[in-house]
Order: sequence, then C-alpha cells, then structure tokens
Amino acid sequence: MKLKIIFTAILATFFILSYSQKKVGIIGLDTSHAIAFTKELNGDNKKEQYKDFRIVAAYPYGSKTIESSYNRIPGYIEQVEALGVEVVSSIAELLEKVDYVLLETNDGNEHLQQAYEVFKSRKLVFIDKPLAATLSQAIAINQLAKKYNASYFSSSAVRFASLNQEFRKGESGKILGADYYSPATREITHPDFGWYGIHGVEGLFTIMGTGCIAVSRMSSEGTDVVTGLWNEGRIGTFRGRRTGKSVYGGTVFTDKGAFPAGGFEGYGVLLDEIVKFFTTGEVPVTPSETIEIFTFMEASNVSKRNNGEIIYLEDVYRDGLNEAKLLLEGLK
Repeated sequence: MKLKIIFTAILATFFILSYSQKKVGIIGLDTSHAIAFTKELNGDNKKEQYKDFRIVAAYPYGSKTIESSYNRIPGYIEQVEALGVEVVSSIAELLEKVDYVLLETNDGNEHLQQAYEVFKSRKLVFIDKPLAATLSQAIAINQLAKKYNASYFSSSAVRFASLNQEFRKGESGKILGADYYSPATREITHPDFGWYGIHGVEGLFTIMGTGCIAVSRMSSEGTDVVTGLWNEGRIGTFRGRRTGKSVYGGTVFTDKGAFPAGGFEGYGVLLDEIVKFFTTGEVPVTPSETIEIFTFMEASNVSKRNNGEIIYLEDVYRDGLNEAKLLLEGLK
C-alpha cells in the first residue's frame, strides 16, 4: 500500500512538472545565439524567470550558402544534444513538440519560408536578427504574420542595454538627437547593414524612436556614415565600422545634456525579453518599428548608389511593398 502511494505521488509530480514545463524549439543551429540561449534555458543554474522554460527540440538548418554559418552546424548539433535537446528532421516535426519557437537561422534569406511555417501554427516566435535579408522580405514576413494572426518580434541585443532602455523611456530627458556606432561587417548574400550593421541601426532607433523621414549616406571601404532626419527636425547618425576594434556605443543628446549611449551587454538582456514575450504574449518591439529599421537601411543603400543623395523613406517603403507582393505570390 505504501509503495502504491509513493508511486502515485511520483507519477503526480511527474505530470505536474511536465504540464508546467514550457517547451521551446530552435530553428537553425548555424549561429552562436542558438548555443547561448540553450545553455541559459537548459543549464543547471537558471535565472528564476527561466525556470519553467526548456529547449527540447531543434531543427538544425540553417544557411545553405554562407560557409561560415553552415560549417558550424555539425558541431552545434553535438553541443545541443549534450544539453538534452532532440534534433529533428523538419520544422513541421519541431512544431509538434514545442510551445514556442526561436527562429535562429543566421541567413535572413531563409526567414520568410521558415516564418511562414511557424505563423501557420500560431505559436509565438522570436525571429533573431536580421528579421530578413531585404526590406521586401521583411514586409512579406510582417504581412504573413497579420494574415495568420501570429505574434513575433525581432531585435538585436543592443536594444536592451540598460542605458539604451533608459533613453528610450525618457529618463535622461527629451531626445534631441543621437550618434550611434557598431561593427558593420558585410556579407555578399545580404544588402549592406542587413548582416551586421543592423546592430548599430537598432541601437540608434532604440534611442531615437520611429519617425525617420529621410536619409543620406557617405561610404568608404572601411566606414559608412548614415544621417537620418527624424520628425520634429531631430537628426540621428549611424556609423558602421569595418576597421579597428569591434565596439558598440555612441552619444545621445537630450534637453538635459549629452550622454554616452549603451553598448553590447551580452545575450542575457535579450533572452529576458524573449521569455517575457513567451509568458505574456506582449511584443517588446513592434513590427512597424522593425520595418522602419529595414526601410532606413535600404534607403541608405539607395543613397549610396546615388552618391549620397537624400532619399525619402516613404518612397523606398513603397517599392519594398510592391516587391513583397511578388514574394508572397511565389510562396509555397
């Protein structure tokens, strides 16, 4: 009788734990972010807010064209398996096993098709930077999310640096302007800034907010400088660097003075927001802001091609919208 009671108690505990566990799946084991997040959510010394979350499955693919990405996949498979993650053969199989999704594929060109599969399941999904490789892909992803009433957000960890969040909340006064810098390594499969410079652009938008009207850009082999005109006559600049030490930061100008901007504080600040999103369903970054970031980057590319001409974001967005329609028509 006692054994039966003990067994029943153990069984009940197992079902309670199984029911309370929030199962997370990863798409794409070709980026260090996937390993960092798995170590945090599956490790022995979790933060309190992570305790109910665990990565249980991963679909490893993944960039098909970027060698520095797809070469990582075999090693990263071994690492996540050692952390108790089941590697599956398709996104469809993954979606059957999880409650939430981390879309981590390093190649933004793969995100439209992959996000399409996730959106149809209506599972909450974080789409790691870049949301897409191009503006038109980003718009198409956003339109698909609306079609399937799916919720997602995309962001760089730079956004959630403590100082940047303080500026965002207006704790240092009204934002009059900002200069932000970051590495801006290029990848031939992505337009400029879409691969890495997006970190710094996101830092700039975190501080300035939305409402950019026009941009102009000056470029050299090692540096790009983009000047943006925001509403109320505010001006913000992004400096993308490909030489020297990789650093993130800048200067913020408010009605109370000039202050240093926040830089990169690790992936933990981003994962905190992802877990909060999975818990509440509330996005910390609106899709419309992410789309404006992509419009800013594409407008800067147009300016570069036109020798620094001032380019209006509304014109670039309109072209991206037309291209997105064609992408959606061809989606299977």
